[in-house]
Amino acid sequence: MNAVPVLIAGAGPTGVTAATLLARYGVRSLVVDPHPDVYPLPRAVHLDDEVMRILQALGVAEEFAAISRPAPGMRLMDGDLRTIAEFRRDLAPGPSGWPQANMFDQPDLEALLRANLARHPEAELRPGVEVVGIDQDGRGPVRVLVRDVATGRREEMRAHAVLGCDGAGGVTRGFVGARMRDLRFAERWLVLDVRSAKPLDVWDGIHQVCDPVRPATFMRIGPDRYRWEFRVRAGETEAGLTGRDTLMRLISPWTRGVPADELRLLRSTTYTFRAQVADRWRSGRVFLLGDAAHLTPPFIGQGMGAGLRDAANLAWKLALVLSEGGDERLLDTYQAERAAHVTHVIRLAIAVGRAMAGGRERGAAVRRLLLAQAARIPAVHRRTVHGTSPGLRRGMLVRRRSPLGGGLAGTFAPQPWIEVNGHRRRLDDVLGDGFAVITLGPLDAELAALARRLRATVVHVRRPHNGAPPGSRAPHHGTPSDGRGLSLGEGAERRDGAVVVEDRALDGWLRGAGAAAVLLRPDRIVLAAAPFPSRPRPVGAAIVRDAAAWLPLLPPTRTPRVHDDQKEPHE
Repeated sequence: MNAVPVLIAGAGPTGVTAATLLARYGVRSLVVDPHPDVYPLPRAVHLDDEVMRILQALGVAEEFAAISRPAPGMRLMDGDLRTIAEFRRDLAPGPSGWPQANMFDQPDLEALLRANLARHPEAELRPGVEVVGIDQDGRGPVRVLVRDVATGRREEMRAHAVLGCDGAGGVTRGFVGARMRDLRFAERWLVLDVRSAKPLDVWDGIHQVCDPVRPATFMRIGPDRYRWEFRVRAGETEAGLTGRDTLMRLISPWTRGVPADELRLLRSTTYTFRAQVADRWRSGRVFLLGDAAHLTPPFIGQGMGAGLRDAANLAWKLALVLSEGGDERLLDTYQAERAAHVTHVIRLAIAVGRAMAGGRERGAAVRRLLLAQAARIPAVHRRTVHGTSPGLRRGMLVRRRSPLGGGLAGTFAPQPWIEVNGHRRRLDDVLGDGFAVITLGPLDAELAALARRLRATVVHVRRPHNGAPPGSRAPHHGTPSDGRGLSLGEGAERRDGAVVVEDRALDGWLRGAGAAAVLLRPDRIVLAAAPFPSRPRPVGAAIVRDAAAWLPLLPPTRTPRVHDDQKEPHE
């Protein structure tokens, strides 16, 4: 019987991301997938800047940027394609260090992810192999029965964890005993992908057509690639909608000036867009990720991104448990954090879908007026432009104690370019794969000891004396200092093992939230924040006091050890 630390069912973006992250943490995995190669047709087309940071952690962000394009924003339009409201995005990198909306072709991304996975000897991909059975008794490794699709040959595997990344129709959901909680949205939509050698004479952003008769979405995916989505009306059939003449008529408002015979149809099909979240994401050491755990309508482009977020959330926790002896309760935080987050995002997608399509024509006129007025409200515009991802709810690994730290816990740290030893680097690349402390002042002895215990990278932030620091391109968020900051003074770029940087973005982020220091998790989410001390002194006491609640979940020594699955398996 073969043994492997982690078996991953499904080699889509979520499964390959999980395997790559585990490999970077030193955990071996086997990825199986029934398909012989990447699915060749386009599906997902959008990733936001936070998910781009996950690709950065994988080591493929620059390569992905070369095959994707930033989108300049979104327009809400009426049935005659007149603009109701416009939400423009800056194409330059946002607070997370990447453009906030990135359009791409899914097969290109999947090929990139698989090629990158092949660089990691800790991960093995076996295409043409599917999981057909899972069994665990709680007293030992999970038993997994796999089958070679071509030959029918079956093989029993042992794994200390199984990740179900096998989609909505996979077997792992049934084994976990999960039921899908319906969020009351199910609509049939026609999805159409077209290639045009001649650029269409249209705005390059996303068009959301808010029309109760025929709501639609249009977007440019690449230099010559375009995507349309149209809601299917009652009584319409896929056969009736996908004839070439019908398709050309539907997209004609966007294709004027381009002869129909110069438009190449890549795909036309109907999907039922659903909104569902599994009630259980875990049974013992078997976990659900991606579409196995949740389904979302595509209206805000968060479907694939949600699966990659699942992988990023679970991988570091699983690595600490499997390789370093972390507490099993650490794995309980996976569903607690991700289910609430993805449910919020799915409900937002439902709201956008209903805003596009709800009501009769008389009500639609009122809705158009309300949407136009709402778009002029600065807070609404900022929320629409700067992302749809909420912070994680308070929990074991999100120590939010309002008003300390201004509610930073559970949110992503910004990622500016910083200069270290004369080289410009993105912040995440400096922080590495583990915990990190970002501070405006010297750490007190207890927080310094905690940082050593976590093997955390420590970054001391100094405010630039004049203008923006060299290399920093992130915008300044937050308010000016109230004078309580603790200056590090002049010094080398490394001091006592810590990185010292001048950066206006990090300085403003911390000061604007009233935080003197933050502790970041390996997924770059703030675990806890420390307020400014009442008098000039080292910072960090608040983080250390709260550590008693979550530190027992982590390995006692953070010293890597060889897990049983890396030895010769035995019964």
